[in-house]
Amino acid sequence: MAEHVFRKHVEDEGLDVEVDSSGTDGWHAGDPADHRTVRMLQRGGYTSAHQARQFREDWFDHYDLVIALDEGHYRDLRALAPREKQRAKVRLLRSYDPQAVDLNVPDPYYGDDTGFEECLELIEAAMPGLLDEVRKASR
Repeated sequence: MAEHVFRKHVEDEGLDVEVDSSGTDGWHAGDPADHRTVRMLQRGGYTSAHQARQFREDWFDHYDLVIALDEGHYRDLRALAPREKQRAKVRLLRSYDPQAVDLNVPDPYYGDDTGFEECLELIEAAMPGLLDEVRKASR
């Protein structure tokens, strides 16, 4: 979900940024996005094509930022990074939302549409701050 929301914002601003997503585990590798995620993205005017895959250690050298949606993924990604320079690339998405009290985006998978709506709202709230970070880095 965050990939598609961020991609739209980047494209709308004309920024030359590669946006991609993956999981920290391979449980759903090869699967399309959950139908509820697709529905929420489409309602919000976002694209939704996706095929799940697992994050690989060598990607740290390719990406400038690695965004985690919750503290568990944040810890997993930092543990996967072989050097401090790479660990420093890992950030929590909600750290870019100045109104955020809890920095986790809850996993809506085992709930109903309400959880997916909340997830989208939390992701969207972090976009202005994340875009500011990307703009600064691209100068």
